[in-house]
Amino acid sequence: MALSECSTSTASRFFPMSLRRDAAVLAPRLSLPHRSCASKVPSFRTLAVRASTPLLAAVASEACAKVIHGKYVSKLIRDEISAEVSGMKEAIGVAPGLAVIIVGDRKDFATYVPNKKKACESVGINSFEVHLPADSKEEEVLKFITGFNDDPLVHGILVQLPLPSHMNEQSILNAVSIEKDVDAFHPLNIGRLAMRGREPLFVPCTPKGCIELLHRYGIGIKGKRAVVIGRGNIVGMPAALLLQREDATISIVHSRTQNPEEITREADIIIAAVGQPNMVRGSWIKPGAVIIDVGINPVEDSKSSRGYKLVGDVCYEEACKVASATTPVPGGVGPMTIAMLLCNTLTSAKRTHNFQCVGCFRLYFTIRKTSSEIVQEDSLSTRTAFTCRCPYSLNCLFS
Repeated sequence: MALSECSTSTASRFFPMSLRRDAAVLAPRLSLPHRSCASKVPSFRTLAVRASTPLLAAVASEACAKVIHGKYVSKLIRDEISAEVSGMKEAIGVAPGLAVIIVGDRKDFATYVPNKKKACESVGINSFEVHLPADSKEEEVLKFITGFNDDPLVHGILVQLPLPSHMNEQSILNAVSIEKDVDAFHPLNIGRLAMRGREPLFVPCTPKGCIELLHRYGIGIKGKRAVVIGRGNIVGMPAALLLQREDATISIVHSRTQNPEEITREADIIIAAVGQPNMVRGSWIKPGAVIIDVGINPVEDSKSSRGYKLVGDVCYEEACKVASATTPVPGGVGPMTIAMLLCNTLTSAKRTHNFQCVGCFRLYFTIRKTSSEIVQEDSLSTRTAFTCRCPYSLNCLFS
């Protein structure tokens, strides 16, 4: 497919309130001022807030799509996880632990792995790391997996993919204990996700982050037409299963699909996870659709000091003119993946120690509009009872 140039100019950005339907406390409905696509991000201090008010009510009326801020939402979630971890340490003296096994020295590992370690430290999760050379034997990797499976200080195990070509990826991933499979790649976790009436121990991190973004922005899924572009085991397939659990009507577009543009144009919600830069054009998108762009693809850019820029699977500039809301690349789904990894690790630790948090700290705030900007007026910390009604049961933040 021949692709024309598609730039990624910055669209109008607003601070996303935490928008979960099962919130214990309701925040006021926002009436957001109109902004052009070139307006700047309002300054704010991120607070852990949960509310049930849909942000999208102010989105649909705008000519320019609003940005679904994965970066900001992930910060809210990490604040929530940090509060839970602190409560767990205080109550039972246990901190969750995440072990990461890296084989080889790929350039992208130099970014992903330190980011995960830094994220663990920021929320109080203990981080364990094993770095093996690319020519290591498969048995060496399996030895470390067995050790972490038996280690009571480790509640989650992540094997960094891809593995070197001489290793059997399936055998290695299957060796991870299902109780510590926080990446949710174990076939039993995926099988439970696919079956009605069954609950997986964990939900794959990136698809879970996509659904969490829709929830946090109050974007309804039930009864909507959803198209997932891509059918991979890591994102596409589990994303389709999660949307189905939310009672959406699902279509999957893949490399053998005939008339993919026509099928995609019927969607109210699009999740693109195909790894092709700018594949989804504005003509593929139904007016008012919501787009979650999982793709992160480097393309040449002579204006960049790095010689390239990162773009998604969706042509951002064109999508902004048609969709009601969309995720940016970078800063959209990527930060949510790490946040969901932390969430799964916390869930594993709570399950292992039978820890149920009946109360948690919350930060509340009221906002007012001044000079077309959203500013913080006041904040306070308080304790409140919280009852979880998350459809993912053990996989939510406050299970």
